[in-house]
Amino acid sequence: MDNKNNVMIIEYGAGNLFSVRAAVERLGYTVTVSDSPERIRAADRVIFPGVGQARSAMEKLRERGLDRVLPGLRVPVLGICLGMQLMCARSDEGDTPGLGIFPLEVKRLPAGVKVPHVGWNRLARLSSPLFAGVPDGTWVYFVHSYHVPDAPHAVATCLYHAPFSAALRRDNFFGCQFHPEKSGEAGERVLRNFLAWDGHE
Repeated sequence: MDNKNNVMIIEYGAGNLFSVRAAVERLGYTVTVSDSPERIRAADRVIFPGVGQARSAMEKLRERGLDRVLPGLRVPVLGICLGMQLMCARSDEGDTPGLGIFPLEVKRLPAGVKVPHVGWNRLARLSSPLFAGVPDGTWVYFVHSYHVPDAPHAVATCLYHAPFSAALRRDNFFGCQFHPEKSGEAGERVLRNFLAWDGHE
């Protein structure tokens, strides 16, 4: 199935949108950026980027009605960084209720580690079509102060004082705590895998 003409990036005022768009376009895909519920529902692929503060980001989603749209999508959806965190049930950041796509809680990184976690770190325990051709130990780029602890929905972990969920999956929903658009060839491969995924395991 060729979905190169209907890749949607959600616009809700969060950071990193344009770097994600550029990364997808470099792979040869046509990208639309929109906050329209109707256009998002009609997309073949949806990318949910995010850099910022959880509570203000959720307020922007609610203002646009996207808090109701996103959990009901049946096409492949990829949340990146804050986007992944907002797909969870709740975040410690601002005591913020999330979208509930992943029944998980987002916690502040523990005392005793440098916050934010910035820079390159290794992935481990890779599974799911998102990481086809990506070996354990691959380096990717992180920038975050909150995290999802290691959980059953994790399809990749990373060690920063303790293992945490570097990527999540539930049905057609994927999330990356790391930034694939800033992770060189490995991140390009993750994006390519997501954009080419045909819905099968």
